[in-house]
Amino acid sequence: MLRCGDFALSRCVYIPPMKIHALVFGLAVSSVMFDNGIAAAPPAEDPFIWLEQAHSERAMTWVKAENAKTDSVLESDPHFKTLFHDAQIIAEAKDRIPEPSVIAGQVFNFWQDADHAHGIWRQTSAADFQGAAPNWRTVLDLDALSKAEKANWFWKGSACHEPEEQRCIVNLSDGGEDAVTLREFDLSKSAFVEGGFSLPSGKQDLAWLDADTLLVSREWKHGEMTRSGYAFVVKSIKRGQPLDAAVEVYRGSADDVGVSPISLSDGSGHTAAFIQRAVSIFEFEYYLLGPKGPTKLAMPMKVQLLTMLDGRLIVELHEDWQRAGQPTMPQGSLVSLDLAAIAADSQHLQPAPVYSPGPREAFVEAGATRGHLLVHTLDNVNGRAYSYTPEPGNHWSKRQLKLPDNISVNLIDTDLHSERAFVQVTGFLTPPQLVLADLGKESLTTVKTLPAKFDASRDVVEQFAATSKDGTKIPYFIVHPSAMKMDGSTPTILNAYGGFLDARTPAYSGELGKLWLERGGAFVLANIRGGGEFGPAWHEAGLKTHRQRIYDDFAAVGEDLITRGFTSSAHLGIMGGSNGGLLMGVEFIQHPQLWGAVDIQVPLLDMLRYEQIAAGSSWVAEYGSVSVPEERAFLASISPYANLKPGVKYPQALIWSTTKDDRVGPQHARKFAAKLAAMGVPYLYFEVIEGGHGAGATLAERAKMHAREYTYFSRKLGL
Repeated sequence: MLRCGDFALSRCVYIPPMKIHALVFGLAVSSVMFDNGIAAAPPAEDPFIWLEQAHSERAMTWVKAENAKTDSVLESDPHFKTLFHDAQIIAEAKDRIPEPSVIAGQVFNFWQDADHAHGIWRQTSAADFQGAAPNWRTVLDLDALSKAEKANWFWKGSACHEPEEQRCIVNLSDGGEDAVTLREFDLSKSAFVEGGFSLPSGKQDLAWLDADTLLVSREWKHGEMTRSGYAFVVKSIKRGQPLDAAVEVYRGSADDVGVSPISLSDGSGHTAAFIQRAVSIFEFEYYLLGPKGPTKLAMPMKVQLLTMLDGRLIVELHEDWQRAGQPTMPQGSLVSLDLAAIAADSQHLQPAPVYSPGPREAFVEAGATRGHLLVHTLDNVNGRAYSYTPEPGNHWSKRQLKLPDNISVNLIDTDLHSERAFVQVTGFLTPPQLVLADLGKESLTTVKTLPAKFDASRDVVEQFAATSKDGTKIPYFIVHPSAMKMDGSTPTILNAYGGFLDARTPAYSGELGKLWLERGGAFVLANIRGGGEFGPAWHEAGLKTHRQRIYDDFAAVGEDLITRGFTSSAHLGIMGGSNGGLLMGVEFIQHPQLWGAVDIQVPLLDMLRYEQIAAGSSWVAEYGSVSVPEERAFLASISPYANLKPGVKYPQALIWSTTKDDRVGPQHARKFAAKLAAMGVPYLYFEVIEGGHGAGATLAERAKMHAREYTYFSRKLGL
C-alpha cells in the first residue's frame, strides 16, 4: 500500500521530516538541545543562548510578551478580522474532500472541524464514500478521549496489521509534537484492545512482524538514541510482554541518523520484514529479516525501498546502480527485485528496470494495488501518472492514466486487496478532484470535487524561467490577475523550498486564493535547485557547500519578476517554512533591498548551532557539519543568525514558530528575533504554543496564523 501511518503523501520509508512534508519523521527529542559531541559551543558573546531552553519559564515569558506585541499590531489591523473570518470558514468547512484511506475494503478518514477540534477517525463503505453524503461512523473520537484522559491528544496516523487489517496501532501525539504514544486498536469493536500493545511516548517507529508481534525502534534505555535524537535499536515485542522483555533484533550506532523496522505485504500474499538503517538522511542500509536474523542487501547506499508487488520489491534509486558486466541503472529510476531471489542470495541482486526518467522528468511517488504499480512523475514540473503491470521475465508494461494536462497529481492511497487507487488532481486555480482509478479495468471516476473557495475567474497561471547566477534556467509559476498592469505595482508573494529532494508543484489553496489572489495579489512558486523537481541531480546541485546556488536561484527569480514588470521590490514579499524558512533568512540577509516583506516560518536560522538543536544533526548530509572546517566556513558565511549586521536597512520580517516543534525547534526563530530587537531592527514575532512543526494543532489555530500572515503581507506590500 501507499499508506504509511495514514500520511497519504509521505514516502513509506524513514526520512527525517524537513519536507513538510517535508520530509517525514519518527522519535522523541529533548526540549532543549543535544550534547552530541559536535564542536559547536555557543560563542561567548551570544547573549541569547538562554532562548534555547525551549520550555524554561524565562523563555516562555519572553514568548508570551512577543506574542502580545505582535497581536497588538496585526489583530488591530483593519484587514485581520475579515481575513481570520474567511480563513476559519475555509479551514473548518464541512464540504472539504475527506482524504480516504482504504483499510480492509472500507474507507477511513481522519477529520477535524469546528465541532471536532482534536478530530475523529471515522469509517464508511467504499460504495457509500462515493455518494454525496457518506454515512460516516465514528471509530475514535480524540476530543472525547482527551477529555476522558485529561490529555491533549492529536492524531499522528495508524499502522494496521496486513493482510487482515483489523488490529491497528494508533499514534497519539501530545499537543501535535512528533513524539507519539502507541496503542493497539480493534477496528471491529471501535475500541482500544484491553491488554493490547501500549508503548509510552517517544519518537518511535514500528512494523507488524505478525499478528502478535511488533518490531519497534525507540529509546529502550535512557540515552540510547542517536545524536540526531532517533532510535538505533530495534526490538521485537510480543503481545502481553512488558517493554523490558523485548528481544533485540538489530542495533545500529549512535552516529546513525536512526534505525527503523519496515514490513511489506502485497496482494499475492507475500510478506517481508526489513530493517532500514539511515546512515545519513540520504544513505541507507537495508537488512532482510529471516530465520537466522537480519541479512544485509548488497545495494547502493542512496536508494529507498518503497513497496512490494507480486513478490517484487520496488526500489527508488538516488544514485546510479553499477554492476560489473551489466547495464547501469541510472539515478532517478525505479527498479524491481525478486523477493525470493533476495532471500536466496542477498549479495548478488539482479534489479530489473521499471521506470527511467527523461531529461526533464522526475519520479515523485509510487503505490501498489493487488496487481499494478501506480507511479507519479513530473514532466517539467507538470504531474503525470502511470500504471505499470508486472510481466513474465521480470518485465513491466506501462500505461498512462488519462488525467488533465497542466495539473498536479497526488497519490492518496492504493489498495493491495483490489485494483483501486485514489488520486487527487489539482492546480493553483483548479479545485482538487478526487479520482478513483481502477487499474484493472483502466477506468477513472471522479468521486469528489471541492467547491471553489475563491473567485478565480480573473486570474491566470503562467510558467516562466529565470537565469541564475551560473546560467542555469530556473522555472517558476506565477498566478496573477489577467488584467494586471505590467508596471511593477502588483503585490506579489514568492515562495520556494529548495531542499531535501522535495518537489513543489502547483496546488489549490483556499486560504491563498481567498485571502490574497481574490483581492488582487499575485503568487509565485519557484522550482529552485535543492528540490526534486528534476530528479536527484537537481537536489545534489545544492548540497552542503554548493548551497549558495539555491539562494542565487531564488534571488534570480525575484529579479526576473521585477525585470518583467510583474512587481517591484516594494511590492514583492517572500515566504517559506522549515528549510524554506532558512531560505527566507538567507534572502533577508543577502538581499535585504530586494524584498518588501519576509515571512519566515518555523525556520532554521542559526546554522552554526543547528546540529545542537532538536533533530538538527540528522540533516548533516544536506547542510554539512561545523566539525568539517570547509563546511563550517560555508555555514558561517550563510547563517542568517551569524550574519545580521548593525546599520543595514532590513525589511520588517514576520518570524514565527511553535513551542512544541520537536523537529526544527523554536530556538532558531526566537534567537533571530531577539538579535533583531537588540539591533533596533523592526520585526514581528509569534510562537504558537500548541502544535508541532507547523502552524498549530487545531484548524482554528492554523486559520489564525494564516490570517496573521496575510494581514502582514497586506500591510507591507500595499494590498
